[in-house]
Amino acid sequence: MLSRGNTAPMFFRILSKFPQSFSFCFAYGSGVKQQLGYESVRSKRNMIDLIYVVDNAHRWHTANLDQNFDHYSSMRLLGGGLIANYQESFGARVYFNTLVQIPDEDVIIKYGVVSTKDLLEDLTDWRCLYLAGRLHKPVEIIRNASSSKIQNAIEQNLRSAVHAALLLLPEKFTEFELYRAISNLSYSGDFRMIFGENKDKVNNIVRPQLENFRNLYSDSFEQFRHCLELPISGSDNQICTQDLSEASILAHLNGLPKWPIRLIVERQTSGRYRQDTEDILIGVSRSTNYQSIVASCLRSIVWSSSVWQSIKNIPTAGMTKSVRYSWAKALKTFS
Repeated sequence: MLSRGNTAPMFFRILSKFPQSFSFCFAYGSGVKQQLGYESVRSKRNMIDLIYVVDNAHRWHTANLDQNFDHYSSMRLLGGGLIANYQESFGARVYFNTLVQIPDEDVIIKYGVVSTKDLLEDLTDWRCLYLAGRLHKPVEIIRNASSSKIQNAIEQNLRSAVHAALLLLPEKFTEFELYRAISNLSYSGDFRMIFGENKDKVNNIVRPQLENFRNLYSDSFEQFRHCLELPISGSDNQICTQDLSEASILAHLNGLPKWPIRLIVERQTSGRYRQDTEDILIGVSRSTNYQSIVASCLRSIVWSSSVWQSIKNIPTAGMTKSVRYSWAKALKTFS
């Protein structure tokens, strides 16, 4: 479902330099998956982004401080316990160390640490739609999930992405537009797209990875055959058709994770919650502007988590690295 590429030996060597008590690890971004406008994924110019999923953040950071003290900013002086508390307290519940030079590999990485419980919540509930959004797209699995709970949550997250994308799409669309809508779920509303990211980022992700998207979503699409007709051939320009009956729209609304549904209900009732959730969703499914209702709620989740996570990243990177990283991102805006 999620791929392992021929760069695996390099990743294994990188992982060997970290504490091994993590339950899942994946790499994402232009450093590992081809994007238009970037060097080849084999190029060492692109920073590699890694996510370590750990059961006990306190123990992992304590061990990593012993092993890789210089990876941390002045936050390292707080110790593993306070770093773990900072990680789990706000934003997307991820702690990043950035612009880390890996000895003997001549590569630079950015790695995030997230607790298993927080990853599971984001995948199933879309509280932040942050790592859940990363996993809507093809990534490189470095270590398979040690728990079936993580794997099941990943699969649920993909199904949720299809439900959400179909709610935002018209009756007829191309396969490319489908994957673009899925990829855009976690970018629409991200304040970094205003300043700091290439404006064509979503197109650049999807276009060279169509086959990877097909492989990633093939199992999920089997569960949508009753309402979604996909082209048989491999052309991304052939037309897909979906059922836009009220029943199908309602089914997609009910297929959304907990936090988007909560926001829809809150906004439709102005926070008074006097109606049953199902009645509110039925009302939305009959509305002519259901797409804008769903889109607005998803943008709100992404905006909040992206703003707070970016603020959170400043002290974890340190001022010098924050300026270097932000400048590199800003250059993409004009590339």
